[in-house]
Amino acid sequence: MHTKNDISVYILCGGLSTRMQEEKGLVVFKGKTFIEHIIEAVKPITQNIVLVTKNEKYKQFGFPLVADIYENKGPVGAIYSALNHSKDEFNLILSCDIPNITTTVLNNYLLKTISESEISYLVDNQSEYPLIGVYSKKTTSTFKDAIANNELKLLDLIKSLDYNIITIRTKDRNAVKNVNSKEELQHLSLKK
Repeated sequence: MHTKNDISVYILCGGLSTRMQEEKGLVVFKGKTFIEHIIEAVKPITQNIVLVTKNEKYKQFGFPLVADIYENKGPVGAIYSALNHSKDEFNLILSCDIPNITTTVLNNYLLKTISESEISYLVDNQSEYPLIGVYSKKTTSTFKDAIANNELKLLDLIKSLDYNIITIRTKDRNAVKNVNSKEELQHLSLKK
């Protein structure tokens, strides 16, 4: 497993949140914001936590904020901003809408076996989760080129690189589900 000093975590707090109709990272679930749930999951992994956003409301969590270098470029732009900022070779990239993520899931699937691949991310038998992944700093220029060429489909970009997919077990699927709407939040809140 990697030490607390050789990986950075970047939580992508941006996104238009059109379906949620409010800032997703600040949505409250089980008494805490989504972002607080994610921070709790990553704190045992590293103290190198950065929030990718220009929204000053995120300052309350006490971690550095990094604004998108190129605005309105979706996840590709946000990941580029993270990689450009990072000083570490390996960077755990997480979206802000996965409040059930756990330290155990991150450690067992992504961090115990960081591969030599440029990008490793989680999948299950229904979906791919490129915003729960480890990205090499070496891919920074590729992301910059994609933005310059307006090639903003994240999975297409990933699949043009040396990537590794990690299939999670059924019992861990709830931890990686992202919440995009009020209906999904309500459904999640009803689950035990």
